[in-house]
Amino acid sequence: MSWRAEYRASLKMIEVEEFFDLIFYRPLAFLVVKTIARTSLTPNQVTLIAMVVGIVAGVCFAVGTPGAWIAAALLLVVYDVLDCADGQLARLKNNGTRIGRILDGFIDYIVSVAAYVGIGIGFASASDQPLFWWVMLVAAGASYAVHAVLVDYYRNRFLDVVLQRRSTFDADIAAFEQDYARMQREGGHMVERLLIAVYLVYSRVQRRMTSGDRPHGHLATADPTTYYHRNRVVLRFWLLLGPTTQITVLVICALIGRFDVYVFGLVIVGNLWALVLLPFQRRIDRQLKTRHAVEIVE
Repeated sequence: MSWRAEYRASLKMIEVEEFFDLIFYRPLAFLVVKTIARTSLTPNQVTLIAMVVGIVAGVCFAVGTPGAWIAAALLLVVYDVLDCADGQLARLKNNGTRIGRILDGFIDYIVSVAAYVGIGIGFASASDQPLFWWVMLVAAGASYAVHAVLVDYYRNRFLDVVLQRRSTFDADIAAFEQDYARMQREGGHMVERLLIAVYLVYSRVQRRMTSGDRPHGHLATADPTTYYHRNRVVLRFWLLLGPTTQITVLVICALIGRFDVYVFGLVIVGNLWALVLLPFQRRIDRQLKTRHAVEIVE
C-alpha cells in the first residue's frame, strides 16, 4: 500500500476532519505513525504520552514569561500531533479499543484544564484584574466543553447516518453499561470503571444537550445521500468550533502573548457562532424527519 493510500486509510471521512487537522496536524501525525508503526507502542500509550506533553504545556503557561508561553505553544502543537497520531495508529493497525476512545477524550479535557489553570496562574493572577480574568477563564473553559460536546455529537451522527452504521453513542452506552455492571460484580478494574463512569455521564449530558431523550440515532433512517448533502456544509461550520481549531487559536495567542484575545474570542465569538448554527441545524433535522415521514406514508 502506498503512503498516500495509508494516509487516507488513517483518516476518518474528510468531511468530518477539522481544517487545521487536514492541512497540518494529521500529516505530521502520519509521519509519527509511520515512525512508530513497527514498534510495540500502542495507541493508548501514545495517548498517555500526549497527556504528559499537554500537562507540561500547562506548567509552562503557569510560569508566566513570554519565553515560557512560546514553549507552551510549541508543546501544544506536539500534543495535538500526538493526539491525532493515536487514532491514526489505531486505524492503521486495527487495534483500537472502546476504552482507548474514552481515554483519548478524557485526556483532552485533562490537558484543557491544565492549560486553563496554567493561564490563570501565569496570566490572570499576574494581571491588574485577577478576579475578572479568572472568571473569564472559567467561562472560556465551560464554553470549550460545550463546543466539544456539540461538535463531537454532530460529527459522529454524520458518520453514523452517512455510513449507515449503528449509532456510535447508543451502541457504546449499552455496551459500557454492561461492562460497568460486570466490573462491579467482579471487583477491581478501578481505572476502567472510572473512565466508563465518566463517559456514561458525558454521553447522557451530550444527548440532553443535542437531542433530548431521543436516541442518538433518531435520524439513522434518513436517506444517507440526502443527509450527506443537507449536512456537510453545516458540519463544516460546526468543526470551526472543534478542539483542534481552538487549540490552534490558543497557540497563536500564546506566541504573541494575547490571552485576552483568545478568552474573549472563545466566550463571545465562539458562543455566538454556536447560537447561530443551532437553529440552522434544527431546521435541517426537522426537514429530514418530515421528508422521511412523507416517504414512509407514500
